[in-house]
Amino acid sequence: MFTVLGAVFAGLGVAAGAFGAHALRESLTDDRLDVFKTGAQYQLLHALALFAVAWACTRWPGGLTTAAGWLFVAGIILFSGSLYVLAVTGIKWLGAITPLGGLCFLAGWVCLALAAFRGKG
Repeated sequence: MFTVLGAVFAGLGVAAGAFGAHALRESLTDDRLDVFKTGAQYQLLHALALFAVAWACTRWPGGLTTAAGWLFVAGIILFSGSLYVLAVTGIKWLGAITPLGGLCFLAGWVCLALAAFRGKG
């Protein structure tokens, strides 16, 4: 499942990056375009992290690796998703959602590290 999700989010991240670079370049301010780019960068990075989780699930199966994967998925949706919508719409309160996605990313990395540590990885 995490391999599939990683591939889907990676493909969507490439599409988002291209959309931001080409379709939004003329319609967004530089600041809002930077926000959009940040969303795409974190989405792509954590899509790759989902591939690492898929591999880790074969090496250190269990709740921590599974939690890491779902935390990365939640982080992509909350962090990157909120940045995309914020950049396109300018709705400022969406910025309050972004840190929740960041916390999901951090918790995912902690879970993955603990899984590796407990598995003597």
